[in-house]
Order: sequence, then structure tokens, then C-alpha cells
Amino acid sequence: MKSVFIDGEAGTTGLGIRERLAGRPDLTLRSIDPDRRKDPAARKALMAEVDLVILCLPDAAAKEAVALAEELGTGAPRILDASTAHRVAPGWTYGFAEMASGQAEAIAAAPKVSNPGCYSTGAIALVRPLVDAGLLPADYPLAVNAVSGYSGGGRQMIEAFEGGSGPVFELYGLGFGHKHLPEIETYGRLAARPIFIPSVGNYRQGMLVSVPLHLAALPGRPGVRDLETALRAHYPGDGQVRVGSSAPDDRLEPEALNGTDVMELRVYGRDDIGQALLVARLDNLGKGASGAAVQNAELMLGLAASSAARAAA
Repeated sequence: MKSVFIDGEAGTTGLGIRERLAGRPDLTLRSIDPDRRKDPAARKALMAEVDLVILCLPDAAAKEAVALAEELGTGAPRILDASTAHRVAPGWTYGFAEMASGQAEAIAAAPKVSNPGCYSTGAIALVRPLVDAGLLPADYPLAVNAVSGYSGGGRQMIEAFEGGSGPVFELYGLGFGHKHLPEIETYGRLAARPIFIPSVGNYRQGMLVSVPLHLAALPGRPGVRDLETALRAHYPGDGQVRVGSSAPDDRLEPEALNGTDVMELRVYGRDDIGQALLVARLDNLGKGASGAAVQNAELMLGLAASSAARAAA
């Protein structure tokens, strides 16, 4: 039986991971006494006793936790970090299993895995297959739009919205330096920094990520169905990432996949005017956070996947 310690299990992502892993017959969850959760010696001692440590901590604390684990040398556990600290760091494997051929196997073999950001998951899922297929140039002037529920914004944002002081809708990250940009650029295989200005709505969870494209600016001027075909070729349809059908009269709202670990991709557009829109819909607490972490933990520990039970019908 494998054992896991969630360092930071009281936060939103940690609670979601614990809920998904609790009660599994093939796994033991280990916890630290709440009074000692900031005690380095106690945390290090528990790290030495488990197979996997999942970090649900702020960036600085995640780096400190990794340093603690590395002090154990050959007795160190494997690490899955849900913070932003190591997503593009050397020596870390990016935990988006469906991103590319062989990525799931790389995660399964890696000693240290970084869990992707929620916005990044949607953006990379849309862009990477098209770059790999040669349909989208790496230096295309890309813009990524997104809206999320407030649960992805951390304690202060959650308290503001649930306390009644949050706005109906707001843009943020207007300094053009959102923390998810490095991973979108790196794992989207982009040669030009995309414009990414996210937004938050006054609802708890659920996310839409969209990427507009001018078809005439793409090599060979592909049509809308060419883009959809490339996405369908990349994602087989029986996993957590699925390509859905689209119609001009569709209306997409962000909460449809809440409570699942599924991400749905769609392609809209008109060949006659040469415009297209790629859209990813996901639960920012599911495939965008805790659900992805559980998928990565299952790969790293060689466990049978159970998160498919949280998939949408």
C-alpha cells in the first residue's frame, strides 16, 4: 500500500485532493498534527515515512519543503508540487499527462512533478496540439482570454467574494505578468510571449479559456474543421480531455463541468470571414487543480485511476 502526505491539506486544493484520495483501499493518507504543521523537523520526519509528498503551499513554502525533502537524500519521497514554484524549473516534469505523447510515462517515472495551473491547462490544451501539427506558428501573436470562479484566487479573494464585497466581474493581471504565463509559453511551445489577461466572475468555480485566431495568418490557411481535426487526433476522446462538437448558436457557461475532472475543448469559427475561436471549459478545482493532482499521483504511484468516476456523463 502506498502512502501520501499532503503538506498544506487545509487549503482549497489540498482539501480537494484529500477528498478524492480518502477511502482508497490502495492508499494511506498521512497527516501531521495541526500544532506541528509548521515544524520543519516534524514535517521532515513524516516525509521520510511516505512514498509521495503533495505540496499545496505558497511558492516560498513549497521551495522550503522541497529543500527539506532533499535533505533526506536517497530516503527522500517523490514530490508533486501544486504551487507555481517549480512549473518551469529544471529537473521537474510538467504534470499535464495529455499534453504530448509520452508525457504520462514521463510523469510516472519522475521524482519531482509540478502540477499545472488552471488557466495554463486550458491554454496549453488548445494551443500545443496545433503547434505540434504545424497549423499554428510558434511566433503567432497569441491572445488568451479566460474567466474563472473566485475559488482559484486564494484565501483573500475567496473571503472577499463570499463575504459579499466581491464585484460581479473583474479583470486582473493587468501588469501583463500573470504567474501562469511562463508555463503557457514554455509548454505551449510558443516563441512569442502571449497576451494573457484573466478575469474572475462572482461564482465559486468553473472556467472558460478562449484563444481567437485569424485563419489567414496561419500557414496554409487552415479551415475551422482542420483545427478541430487536429485536436481530435491529439485527444482520443476516452480520457479527461475531450473535444466536443460546436454550433454557431451555442452559449457556453463556465460551470457546466463543475464537480468533474474533465476538460472539454471546442472550435468555433467561419471560414468565409477567416476567424476562429478555440475554447476550453473545465472546473478550475478539478482538472485545473485537485483533479489533475490526483491523476498525477496515480501515475507516480502506479495506482489504478479512480478519478474517472468524477467524469461528466
